[in-house]
Formats: sequence, structure tokens, C-alpha cells
Amino acid sequence: MSLLAACQAAPSERPDTLVNLATVQSGPRVQADELDGAIRQQPDNAGLLARRATLRLAAGQPSAALSDISSALAIDDADGELYFLQARALRALGRLSQALAAARQAAANGFNSPELPLLEGETHLAAHQYGAALESLDRTLRLDPDQPAALFYKGLAYAATADTTQALDYLHAALARDPRQPEILHQLAFLLNAYRLPAEAARYAAQGLRLDSTSGSLAYDYGRQLELLGRPDSALRYYRRALRLDTTQYRADYRLALAAGAHGQRPAAIIPHLKRALRRNARLPQARALLAEALEAQHRLPEAYTQFRLLVAENPGNQHWTYKVWKTGEAVRAMLPDSLRPPTNYYRRATVAPVAAPPQQ
Repeated sequence: MSLLAACQAAPSERPDTLVNLATVQSGPRVQADELDGAIRQQPDNAGLLARRATLRLAAGQPSAALSDISSALAIDDADGELYFLQARALRALGRLSQALAAARQAAANGFNSPELPLLEGETHLAAHQYGAALESLDRTLRLDPDQPAALFYKGLAYAATADTTQALDYLHAALARDPRQPEILHQLAFLLNAYRLPAEAARYAAQGLRLDSTSGSLAYDYGRQLELLGRPDSALRYYRRALRLDTTQYRADYRLALAAGAHGQRPAAIIPHLKRALRRNARLPQARALLAEALEAQHRLPEAYTQFRLLVAENPGNQHWTYKVWKTGEAVRAMLPDSLRPPTNYYRRATVAPVAAPPQQ
């Protein structure tokens, strides 16, 4: 299949998390702690507070960093770089609108590094504001045309809007500038698998695993291309490996559950996989239906009842799931002591309105 033909159909999967391209070092936390004494001696030194905040951000301590930045801004509220640091900390905490507001304050106070529109672009992307993300990333590239992170995030923005040709172009451009970045390789492999181009995806997934053998994302990508190439047993091994490396790889749980169901394995084998997958993505095709029926088959009726009710909420008017809610609800009711049992709820099928007879000629 040609790439152009493959791009005509929407993929069945989309990446839904963003990963910071920066590699976090282990040393910054110690370096930040070493500044404690100096800051106790000079509590009004905004520069020292900013330095410690920067180190705490690098060490993955955004809340502590934000505290230092707030103290520094109380000393000097006209320093654009402090607002930029504040925006970074707020973004790390997932406070997206506040991060964007702090970024605007940074610009208003003279901070004009390419890192500022890059941060704005990634934050807009995390908020699913794709047009605004592309505008900010374009500003970054005007200041620094070879910025791999900006090219990478533009690729993700175009992927999210189903412009696959542009997405692949920008991801390839990012890879050309940073060829040893596993996250770029993962996104290329994931997107190519989603568009049913597994032979191309395999190259990037394999390259990524050579660079980072501990990546659950890349292990999933490699397993998915094997499944698409008709090698299901090998694919299952990589899905299990993905989960050993990273328990958040819910797609691996989902694929393992689908395979177990297709091979007629006992419902008990698929329930844990489906539960974990649905906690991460409640809209996986068939997943909730498989889970509800597996729970029912295992006589875990209160849990099955809850899942059937969710299916009715997701599929209003569906008579099959409505009947299942009634059936399991009555079974759960029967399990209660007489003193707690509500009245019987009789099931009434939806009636079809009679068709009026044609007028007499």
C-alpha cells in the first residue's frame, strides 16, 4: 500500500500523551539542595532562588520549583525569565491555562528566547488547541529553524488533526536533526502502524529499541507491527514485554485481551487487562462490552451491572445493553437480603409504532 493511499483512511489509534524531549538528569536534586545554605544567608537573592528553581525543575520537582519562583517574583516582578520559569513549572504540574498566562507575562517583560514560543506551542498541544499550537511552533522555527522539538511537536499537532502527510514530514525532519531521540522514533512507528504501514514502522521501532531497550512504548510499537504483519505470537511477547517495562501501556493490555478472547481463553484471563486498559482510555472499541460479558460469565454480577449501565449511557437506545442492565440488575437484586431488596422491575421491550394503513383509493 502506498503512503498516499494509506493516508486517506483515519487511523484507529492516536497517541494521547506528550513526552518532554528533554532528558532529566539525576544530579540536579543534589545541586538544588546544596543551594539551601546560600539562600538561608541571602533570602532576598532572586537569582539564587531562580537557580534553585531551575535545578528543581530538572530534578522533576515542579511544586518545589514553583515555590522558589513565587518567592523570587515577590522580590523582582519585572524579570521575564522568572515568568518563563513559572510557566515551565505550571506546565509540569498540568496547569495549562496558568502556564500560558505566565508565558504571556514573560513576553511582556522582555523574555524573547525561542524556548518561550516552544513552551507555548507544547502547552497548547497538550490542551488540544492545535491551531494555536502550530502558530506558536512556527514562531519558534522562525527564531530557530533547526529546533527538533518544535518540528516534533508540529508533527504531533498535524497527526492529531489527521494531516498524516504533514505529520510524517515534520517527524522525519525532527529525526534528521536529532536521530538518537527514541520518542521521535516511537511517534513515527506509532503513526505508521496506525495507518497500516507496519513494514515502515518496524524500522523505526527497531531503531528506537536499540537506543532505549527499556521503552515500553517502543516495545508496543514493535509488537503492533508484528501483529499487522501476521505474526501474532511474536506480537504477544512484545505486548507482555511492553507491560513489564511500563504498566501504563494500556494498548498492550487491550491487544492482549482481544487476543485472549479470540483464542477462547477463560474470561478471568482477560478481565485484568480490560480493567487496566479502560482506566486509561474509556473509549477503546469493544473493550467495555468484552469486560461486561466477561464479568457476567464469572458471576461477578455487581461489577457486570456497573459496566452494562455504562454501555447503555454510551449507547443510548441500544436494546441489547438495556436488556443486559435489567437482567443483571435483577440478579443483583435477588442476591440482597429480603429487607434490602427493592421491588421487582419488570422488563418492557421498546414498542415499534404501528405503520398507518395507506389511504383508500
